[in-house]
Amino acid sequence: MAQFDGKLAIVTGAAQGIGKATALRFAAGGARVVLVDRVAQAAERLREEITAAGGQATVVVADLETDDGAQTMIDQVMAAHGVIDIAVHNVGGTMWTKPFWEYQIDEIHKEINRSLWPTLLCCRAVIPVMIAQRRGAIVNIGSVATRGIHRVPYAAAKGGVSAMTVAMSMELADYNIRVNCVAPGAIASNRVIPRNTAVPTEAEKQWRAEVFTQTERDTPMRRLGEAHEVAAAITFLASDDASYTTGHIMYVSGGGIG
Repeated sequence: MAQFDGKLAIVTGAAQGIGKATALRFAAGGARVVLVDRVAQAAERLREEITAAGGQATVVVADLETDDGAQTMIDQVMAAHGVIDIAVHNVGGTMWTKPFWEYQIDEIHKEINRSLWPTLLCCRAVIPVMIAQRRGAIVNIGSVATRGIHRVPYAAAKGGVSAMTVAMSMELADYNIRVNCVAPGAIASNRVIPRNTAVPTEAEKQWRAEVFTQTERDTPMRRLGEAHEVAAAITFLASDDASYTTGHIMYVSGGGIG
């Protein structure tokens, strides 16, 4: 029997990168995967890829930065499937790279809206379902950027993801619901949907280079990670193999820590 046979897994931000690698891994393990993204075409291409390989996947289009996006997503999933075994909350990602005092107020709000609220609100929406089931596994995606330069608003958001993971795990343990977090380091990216399309200034190029220098210095393995390496950690924490693991922050970062 495949590892996730009979399981229903939600993956947010599923259209590319870590989300895509995670969805493919769940599907290969026998799960029915709900691909949640706000870019319908990219999510549909992934659904076709999964079904062509013999897997099962459906698409839910949702903007999880909005107040009602998470609840609407859960409502749609429950109407279609009636159960949620696994929820992976992957939406997020830094948009700007610069010293904190260089951020505009609206940029700070956008970073928090992108990388904190979707995870917090998705947890809030899915938890009542899992409480009613008396079981479930939640995996939130953090970051080692919590110990890094030039991304303070993003670091604040991901620090919040780590904190909510631990606090929720304590509240939900009696309901047989596990809540864990995977915190990636620098991951090689083939993004097809850019987060920030503005042409960088010379100063922004320099700040970005400083981030790369710091990341290389603080990564003992001296290489970028791959999305599939992060997906392996996510699916482990979501699986029954991690049945005695909750409230854990797993760094997948070549030895770096947040």
